[in-house]
Amino acid sequence: MGLAASLRKLDGCRWELPLGSVAGQRVPARLFADAALLRQIEKDETLRQLANVSTLPGQGGPSLAMPDAHQGYGFPIGGVAAFDAEAGVVSPGGIGFDINCGVRLIALPISAAELRPRLRETLDALFRAVPAGLGKGSDRRLAERDLERVLTRGAAWVLDEEQGGEAADLAHCEAGGCLAGADPDQVSERARARGAEQLGSLGAGNHFLELQVVEAVFAPAAAAAFGVEAGQAVLLLHTGSRGLGHQVCGDHLRVMDRAMGRYRLQVPDRQLACVPIRSPEGRAYLGAMAAAANFAFANRQLLTQRAREVFRRDWGLASLPLVYDVAHNIAKFEEQGGRRLLVHRKGATRAFPPGHAELPPALREAGQPVLIPGSMGTASWLMAGAPGSLAESFGSCCHGAGRRLSRGQAERESRAESVIEALAARGILIAAASRRGITEEKPEAYKDVDAVVEVVAHAGLATKVARLRPLGVVKG
Repeated sequence: MGLAASLRKLDGCRWELPLGSVAGQRVPARLFADAALLRQIEKDETLRQLANVSTLPGQGGPSLAMPDAHQGYGFPIGGVAAFDAEAGVVSPGGIGFDINCGVRLIALPISAAELRPRLRETLDALFRAVPAGLGKGSDRRLAERDLERVLTRGAAWVLDEEQGGEAADLAHCEAGGCLAGADPDQVSERARARGAEQLGSLGAGNHFLELQVVEAVFAPAAAAAFGVEAGQAVLLLHTGSRGLGHQVCGDHLRVMDRAMGRYRLQVPDRQLACVPIRSPEGRAYLGAMAAAANFAFANRQLLTQRAREVFRRDWGLASLPLVYDVAHNIAKFEEQGGRRLLVHRKGATRAFPPGHAELPPALREAGQPVLIPGSMGTASWLMAGAPGSLAESFGSCCHGAGRRLSRGQAERESRAESVIEALAARGILIAAASRRGITEEKPEAYKDVDAVVEVVAHAGLATKVARLRPLGVVKG
């Protein structure tokens, strides 16, 4: 049974590893899940990783795992931990290698019924416009001066230097599409070299660009505020900081691993390497992490513009409004409950409630849009941050369905042709750069996204706004 035997059921969707469950535990560890999701979560090392996080010093409350949680590097994917800005630590394992991997939703001013007859044509045009695939770079190399500005300014660089954007884009991005405190000097030459070739590319793995239909609306007022309605076509984009972010994480993990002894820090797993937030190593990582986050914001902005150009050229559409862009691998300083916290979200999404000062006026009454992709064969969800999120989860929510099968297992158990045929039987088309990208990301590799959404809704972290069903998928 292991740690599962120590789990205490708080209610139908909350579980806790109380103090004393593991040696050195400093705060309780809590998990949001129903019984069925818990059984899946118990199959890997998620609970052990969640418990390990609860031993780190300076936390401002329980360490958390969302219902889509699964085993990751150090922290579980789907993990949230908040550290006191003065006395706490920063851990790259709590952000992940794909810094500011995130999702953005773009509203199309056409219905799915209008799109359907031209779906294959449009999907293929998007596939040609968006560089995708393992290690695939952009169609140009970014000059060093421009890369420096990208790392500092994020999505705003695209609007100003590339004329790539619409007026409301930045207001509809978390942090305005630019994380404060970026320090490009802390980004290594190797990371810069990788980023210079990859800005404006999708990547591989679970990254995608997906045409969807708004299948059902559950909160009409919020949906109207977000600019979506039943039957409408939308575009969901999922990617991050590519090789630059991966290199930043690896570079600073090595530094922290060597520095922990200097600060008398001991961790139960070396993957939890950390240093005090205010230490030179902590400040250096946070500066590099913010720079990588800004690269990701700019990357999604550039890809949005490529998609907009397809619809402008082929459909004559002048405007494709951005609903929202939200990160789900990031650490941010936030004021919560009178405290300044460094909130680590790894495979977890910010979900601020209605009225929050950081939301743009057009969205403030409805709450922050929360984007939860499922799988390319099932559904995704548009939710809104709920009033209970700050007290329950440091204003956080799940980021997707969460993996059920490892990529290797999914690939071994499937043929690309069979996945394509199964998707086609559901009316879903796919354009992919590799057969491996199809098999690794088959729908059966993921948990039930509807069950995950039910848990976060029941727990009061976010409210349902709309269910989105895939029509066509671009994969790496």
